[in-house]
Amino acid sequence: MISAVLIASATALAAPVAGTLGHRRLKQAAGARLMRIDTPSGIDEQGFVRIGGIEQWISVRGEDHDNPVVLEIHGGPGASNAIYGPRTRAWEKHFTIVRWDMRGTGKTLRRSGADRHEDAVEVTHHVRARLGVDRVVLVANSFGSTFGLRLARQYPDLYSAYVGTDQNIHDAGRDDTAHRALLGRLHTAGKRKELAALEEAGADTRTWTAEQFGAYAKIAATSDPLTFSTIKSVVMKSLWFSPLHSLAELGALGKGMRLSEQILPATAGFDDWADGTAFDIPFFIFQGDRDVLTPTARAKRFFDDVQAPHKEFALIEDASHFASFRHPEQFLRLMLTKVRPLVANQEQVAAT
Repeated sequence: MISAVLIASATALAAPVAGTLGHRRLKQAAGARLMRIDTPSGIDEQGFVRIGGIEQWISVRGEDHDNPVVLEIHGGPGASNAIYGPRTRAWEKHFTIVRWDMRGTGKTLRRSGADRHEDAVEVTHHVRARLGVDRVVLVANSFGSTFGLRLARQYPDLYSAYVGTDQNIHDAGRDDTAHRALLGRLHTAGKRKELAALEEAGADTRTWTAEQFGAYAKIAATSDPLTFSTIKSVVMKSLWFSPLHSLAELGALGKGMRLSEQILPATAGFDDWADGTAFDIPFFIFQGDRDVLTPTARAKRFFDDVQAPHKEFALIEDASHFASFRHPEQFLRLMLTKVRPLVANQEQVAAT
């Protein structure tokens, strides 16, 4: 649901940076140097794999192939995590990070078009075979966590743990607290045009069009100083300076977000409580302490109802949405102290 915000922000930031391509190239070169992996047991592979009948872009990176494998399910929809490579470089010292441009996203869109298919399970099987592991840690963020929960419920034999961040919880439209909080912010700020748009849409997301979802996300993000600051300083800078993306590929990212946004109305009736709160794998949520897009309080309510062999909830401080990318060091610390020991113990038990 954040796609419209990124597209709008990209347009706003493009004008002042369009004449600084030289600076962009310097920053890209610095990012590329930072991302080099030259350890003897490291892996650095990016390329297209045939998944679901089309060529899809997958990146596999890490300093030690014996480290636990993390498969990311990115958000947006249509917002590739590949742009964050330099910010999350430290993660690759402790985990092998698999990033995948889902169907209709980024490099996959540019190569193969936008037709949709359920590909995550096939990608998981590919990763297991390529890296020789039985299970991987599933890390899902933002809109990706909508499907991450379903993967964790349905395929516990494929995943050693579930980690949700910017966790998106659906309740078939019952909880309107975030909508009411946004109306309050707009009323205080005197934003009459935005108020009128939200009041016209109503609080029941099940009746919204894709355009109304996009408008809501844009208004919610830009009306919250912390979220808007993160979009400008973290997301858009990562996008503009990504060493993995040409200018043409940046255009494909924007196109993918616009196309992917059309699937949002189909998910409005999802109900995670009705789908089930029982998980057969360890369950973690690491959420920004002030997330206004995927509200922290709702994620905590769902977490409290979860039944799992092991579960933990932790806040990433001074963060709204994009929490793991705003504070990658906090997210890594949580992964190292809470997730990695548990996964390592699972591997030891399986080996005996």
